[in-house]
Amino acid sequence: MYLCSKTLTLMSSLVIQLKGKRQPTCNKVTTLVDQVNLIRTKFVYQALFHMKRNYTKFVYRLIAKWTNSDSYFTIIEQCTICFEYIHNDQIYTVPKCLHRYCFSCMRQHVEAKLLQGKLPECPHEKCESKIRIEGCKKFLNPELYDIMRLRVKEASILPKDRVYCPFSKCSAFMSKTEVIAHTPSSSSTAAGDTGMRRCVECNRLFCINCKVPWHDGMTCSGYMKSYVFQSSNEAKLKSLATKERWRECINCKNLVELTSGCYHIDCRCGYQFCYTCGAEWVDKKQTCGCRLWDEHNIIYA
Repeated sequence: MYLCSKTLTLMSSLVIQLKGKRQPTCNKVTTLVDQVNLIRTKFVYQALFHMKRNYTKFVYRLIAKWTNSDSYFTIIEQCTICFEYIHNDQIYTVPKCLHRYCFSCMRQHVEAKLLQGKLPECPHEKCESKIRIEGCKKFLNPELYDIMRLRVKEASILPKDRVYCPFSKCSAFMSKTEVIAHTPSSSSTAAGDTGMRRCVECNRLFCINCKVPWHDGMTCSGYMKSYVFQSSNEAKLKSLATKERWRECINCKNLVELTSGCYHIDCRCGYQFCYTCGAEWVDKKQTCGCRLWDEHNIIYA
């Protein structure tokens, strides 16, 4: 493998860094070293040589000839997660950082993050490069791809502006702007300030204030006391949450169950609060006088 540099001193320093004898101190040099080492892994045999400047064009032409011809070689790479040797067309390159992993490992990594309610980042340690949804279609099945699209949309909308359809067979995710635009102006006027909205997917009416199917002719408080609500699945869930001592996040209204660890809750929407009383945590500090943990929960964790 041939490399070219402006000065012999710089070249010698770069060769030392490529051999791992010295760590780069500049971010651009670190990126260059990572990229060169990635290319080196594609060769059965490679070595570092100093080269005259006027030889550069010849080397580029030679590499281009090899790259455009299938008869010369097949590129095999080793995935640094599973250590399997994989054909390079089954390798995913993370944008920006250019770290590369096989489709199988990337699929497992992305799936784990999505099921945690997070958007996936590069698996490389301490690397925060984002994994773009456009490139994930190569290794994600349709179900996981749809979940990732949902996570991307959720991340683009503030927690206070997120809306979910209350009908269990729909549960569509929307923004308040989308809901308002989809609700006919005549319906909005007729509903006044009662909160009647129409789902963008199933087109059924619901109350945006109390997050239940639309209760025509009843206020939110009146509906909550009615037999219709008391016998609904929403009421059963609230009853179960009270019995099991689950806590509702006041920011996104999601239910949180503490199975182990301390009482400091960091909700997926970004809101932090005390699990015991629901008081908000500000700047990672509690604003209440509740105990921070229970010894049993800590030992269990």
